Amino acid sequence: MSVYLGIKEVWRNKGRFFLFSLVIALIAILVLFTAGLGEGLASANKEYLEKLDAELLVFQEGTGYSTVESRLDYRDARRISRVEGVADAGPIAFSNAKIVFENNLEPIDVSFIGVEPGKPGAPTATVGEGLRSNRAKVALVDQRVAQAANVNVGDFITIQVTQGTEEELYDLRVAGITDGQQYFFRPSIFVSLPVWDMYRPKADPSVSSSQPAVNVVAVRANGATTLGGLPAAISSAVKDVESTDIKTAYESAPGFAEQQSTLNTIKAFTFLIGALVIGGFFQIQTLQKIPQIGMLKAIGTPNPVVATASILQIVLVTVFGVVLGGAVTVGLSLGLPSGVPIIFTGTSILIAAVSLLLIGPIGGLVSIRLALKVEPLSALGM
Repeated sequence: MSVYLGIKEVWRNKGRFFLFSLVIALIAILVLFTAGLGEGLASANKEYLEKLDAELLVFQEGTGYSTVESRLDYRDARRISRVEGVADAGPIAFSNAKIVFENNLEPIDVSFIGVEPGKPGAPTATVGEGLRSNRAKVALVDQRVAQAANVNVGDFITIQVTQGTEEELYDLRVAGITDGQQYFFRPSIFVSLPVWDMYRPKADPSVSSSQPAVNVVAVRANGATTLGGLPAAISSAVKDVESTDIKTAYESAPGFAEQQSTLNTIKAFTFLIGALVIGGFFQIQTLQKIPQIGMLKAIGTPNPVVATASILQIVLVTVFGVVLGGAVTVGLSLGLPSGVPIIFTGTSILIAAVSLLLIGPIGGLVSIRLALKVEPLSALGM
């Protein structure tokens, strides 16, 4: 009976319920895009660090796990690799550069990252080969760089960096292409540490070393080692360093926590607005049909049937709105420019969809309570 009553009313007033489903669809689009933007901005900050073949990152002590402020001796990686429980350790150095083109195309800003071939921190090539030599003037490029610059394995790219007071240009051969490796909102190119130190931006162009200062050391733990005690062991063996897991490292990046907190606040207010809008609609809907509810109760329809019919309507309208909003979101996302940092993952979409489906019944609880309190004689004017 409750299913019949609920569906019958939706069908008889399909225009009104469809318009309200469109409102829910708009809320769903806003929630899904906010979730996608949060994931995209987070990925642009952490993608390279999150994909490291390592469990820990070692920083200079007192820098608050900041890759920008941290400075370590190149030889610290060797010392760390000899700590019990460490399988391997690789130094990583960060700077910025631009890829420039001869045909007046817009330069591409990239993260210019120095790594030690074969060590933690050096990504694996998906096309071509990875870095093999410390002296070879070759680069492993992010797939975004390859697409934007239209380069393939074997091609040359020209990077522009500031050395002293001059802008210098250097050519690098593309040895391989890796998957997405963004760092600080920029796609990345990887070179060996000696090449990085020769080409990185610096005040004195004549200064370079085969063992330059690095920012962090990536540590791969021995499979049998408990990670809990490894940071303390590293700090005991090497002076003035501190270690943390990868997640803590990228969450400590400047602005990361504030950025995610802002987006989460937007999502929370969107859910709240959604619950209020749904609750307000169904409350008005219930007030308009109090005589009909009174008639149903007068002929003996029990409260559970009335409540179930109302819940069914809320669920049907919410599900249709969420599905419609999800479909529109997918369609819109396909037309977004590649530079827009929006990423839709299965987990984020599922969480957003389930949350939206839950706020429907929650928002409609007031209208259900109102329907249950209707007195037949009062509703019929008697």
